[in-house]
Amino acid sequence: MESPNTVSLIHVMLHCSLLSEKHLKKSCQSVLLGDIPWMFRKAVHLYRQRKESWKMVVFTESIVFMLMPQVLCKDPSIQCHHDEPLPILHTYHQLEEVSIAGIISVFFVFSNPIDFSQHPSQELQDAVIVFFQNYQHILALVFTLKEINENPQILPNVTLGFNIYNSNFSPGWTYFASMHLLFTEHRFIPNYQCSVPKYLAVVIGGSDICLHMATILCIYKVPQLAYGSAPVMDKATQAVFFQQMFPDESHQHRGLLQLLLHFRWTWVGVLAVNDAKGEKFVQEVLPIFSQHGICFDFIAEFPNVAFYSDFTDLIDEGLQRYKVVMNSTANVIVLYGEMQSISVLRTFLQFSEVEDTSKKTNIWVMTAQMDYTSISVHRSWDIHFLHGALSLAVHTKDVQNFQEFLESINPINNQHDHFRRDFWEQAFNCFFTNPETEMSEQKCTGQERLETLPTSVFETHMSGHSYNIYNAVYAVAHALHSLYLSKSRQRTIVKEGRQRFHDQVLWQLHSFLRSISFNNSIGEKISFDKNGEFIGGFDIINWITFPNQSFLRVKVGMIDPTAPPHKSFNISLDSIAWPIGYHQAPPFSLCNDPCEAGYSKAKNEGDPFCCYDCLLCPEGKISNEKDMDDCSLCPEDHYPNPDRNKCIPKQITFLSYEEPTGISLTVLSLCFSVITTLVLTIFIKHKDTPIVKANNRNLTYTLLVSLLLSFLCVFLFIGRPNKIVCLLRQPAFGIIFSLAVSCVLAKTFVVVLAFMATKPGSRMRKWVGRRMVSFILLSCSLVQASFCAAWLIVSPPYLDFDVHSLSEEVIMDCSEGSVTMFYCVLGFLGFLAVISFTAAFLARKLPDSFNEAKFITFSMLVFCSVWLCFVPTYLSTRGKYMLAVEIFSVISSSAGLLMCIFFPKCFIIVMRPELNNKHQLMKIKF
Repeated sequence: MESPNTVSLIHVMLHCSLLSEKHLKKSCQSVLLGDIPWMFRKAVHLYRQRKESWKMVVFTESIVFMLMPQVLCKDPSIQCHHDEPLPILHTYHQLEEVSIAGIISVFFVFSNPIDFSQHPSQELQDAVIVFFQNYQHILALVFTLKEINENPQILPNVTLGFNIYNSNFSPGWTYFASMHLLFTEHRFIPNYQCSVPKYLAVVIGGSDICLHMATILCIYKVPQLAYGSAPVMDKATQAVFFQQMFPDESHQHRGLLQLLLHFRWTWVGVLAVNDAKGEKFVQEVLPIFSQHGICFDFIAEFPNVAFYSDFTDLIDEGLQRYKVVMNSTANVIVLYGEMQSISVLRTFLQFSEVEDTSKKTNIWVMTAQMDYTSISVHRSWDIHFLHGALSLAVHTKDVQNFQEFLESINPINNQHDHFRRDFWEQAFNCFFTNPETEMSEQKCTGQERLETLPTSVFETHMSGHSYNIYNAVYAVAHALHSLYLSKSRQRTIVKEGRQRFHDQVLWQLHSFLRSISFNNSIGEKISFDKNGEFIGGFDIINWITFPNQSFLRVKVGMIDPTAPPHKSFNISLDSIAWPIGYHQAPPFSLCNDPCEAGYSKAKNEGDPFCCYDCLLCPEGKISNEKDMDDCSLCPEDHYPNPDRNKCIPKQITFLSYEEPTGISLTVLSLCFSVITTLVLTIFIKHKDTPIVKANNRNLTYTLLVSLLLSFLCVFLFIGRPNKIVCLLRQPAFGIIFSLAVSCVLAKTFVVVLAFMATKPGSRMRKWVGRRMVSFILLSCSLVQASFCAAWLIVSPPYLDFDVHSLSEEVIMDCSEGSVTMFYCVLGFLGFLAVISFTAAFLARKLPDSFNEAKFITFSMLVFCSVWLCFVPTYLSTRGKYMLAVEIFSVISSSAGLLMCIFFPKCFIIVMRPELNNKHQLMKIKF
């Protein structure tokens, strides 16, 4: 018979697997009684070549070699030992009318590669490996059902039973166990039941095998609960009757990111399990970590040990991973794995005993999917690598009476628990009496107690996954209770005073599970959101190990997705114990040493963005924290210190009386004020002498008073300014100086007009007198006063703080307001000075002893020189030195007028009084 098309063959095999025994013999004999081994090998070969789903191949393998052994026996090359499928060795049953099933990975049985040359049972090895901690999952399920059955408030007339199967960490055995749960016990015939019906309410499984459960159980609408994280599955088909008791993984990913950022661990290594979830974590989650500034020294696959794994390849792969981890420069390694991943990690780390690679202390950061698991060979291995590790764990609370329940466990009293005997022997390193046991070997008495085992072998406190099972069983019980109440009149049958469920009703349990909300026995609320997602958070666990192969899990924080964003993540640093060598301080995990304060990071081309150089902050900028991306400017009223790691407040400065410049200018101003007062006193005292009366005595007094005010107005420029001082300073200076220059101008015009008026027939005689002097003084003063008034009205001066001119000082000064008006005032002064100088210069050679034109010329020359030098000097200085320049210009120009005009006259009045008469003055030629 020619081989059928490979795809059709697979479809036929799948179809036949779901038929009853009667239809199996009639419909499928023609296909299946042919060269089955050859056809199957051909199908697998072609499927591999065409890169079809390996899951389908594994499923088909399970169907062919477990569902139909009697058909395989037709092949003469296969020696058959059984007429029934291979038995599941490790089971635990307590049969009641309604049962909760569990498919849990506890035991691992080696298998040689199946090459179809002999019956699969002959490929199994004798060695059975027990994952000690996973046995607690079974005990947690049994304990919870015992607690519920004793509680009269939940399902008072219904006793819940259980069926627990070991999956051998194998998809094939998981398919087999799933089928075994659905049909008659001891008769493995699909869709066939012939004994008293036992109703299966729900199946509970771990994250490693729940996807394979769903492949079978969803066909029969059996609700399923996963106590681990959900696998990657098709929500439209596989996940229809699937629900998890594990919080949404997105919360865990955000918490893991917050944990790394909290400790500023930006340079990490990643070991992700080699399956669909690990691939999703690497492809979808890690890029988000990169967006938040975390980069990776390495991203490696973490082997997923399965029933059909080639252990030679696993050892080679483990050696490679060990070298990668130990040669990494990252101090923090993120582990994304499954429950048994720590056992695999311990095996890899054991290479340190035979490898020359230096052993390195790492901070392990583990996800909540992982749990501590160990096998008998690990009993003497060091667990110190876990000291200081941090892990996320499903939020748990201590369950009352669970430890008492564990203390009552005895391997002899219960014959239905086929797990307990093998667990007991490997956990306590003893053997039960049998003919093959040597006399020298320790015998198990059954009196051993679980609480005496080190925690690296077995924990008596309920783990996170066991707590999920605990809540899952309670969720099923409450959902059954709600289903019973809703269907009590239509869908239950009263028989002998007890309530019984129809299997036609139990499939509706899933809708009740998705909406159930209750408080468990320890008062914690268990509920699901509108999408059927379990509402819960994660604990942050710190691992502390001890020399006696025990450890302690210390809760140091929590991730609560239901809390406000700023409170969703919290951790207690003081409660964390770090690995030895980190001096009880949070370690660094950076690509390079952090940049100290005062430096900023500089990107290195070609390296990951977490690797950088450190550059000193440029002038005017600081960085006050380590690892700053860029330096920042100080506030305007601060300046950087020499180390450029902090900002120092700028000192407010102004021209004060305490500093040398202010003292010098004050003394100088006072001296000239005294001199001016003395000159005025002398002139008043000798007011009737010819030298005082010459050139208009009142004008002389006015000039001296204006010079005195000029010297005194200097005090408006010295000291701490305020609003009133700012308003008075420049206008007072402008008006007083205008008055002084106007007096000089009037003196000059008086001299010129006096000589012009002495000419015969001159019309200038009428201009000589007080009216001319008053006109000049009033007109010049009014013009300057108009400028000042306009200045104060349009844009008056104001108190200002200049934070930019000087790097380390804030200049407290008066701003001119309108710079244009300020230069208009100075310009008008210059205009008057130029006119006075010109007039005096032209009149300097007039032939008269009383002519002051020469002295006025010299005084105005000094005056103009001072103010011409003032402008560039004023513009080139900053802060209080601008004021010093202006004050010095005021004093020097006023002193020039005083000295040049009045010193010769005072000399005659005081030193040569004999010359102070009209006759003698006529002879003096100035």
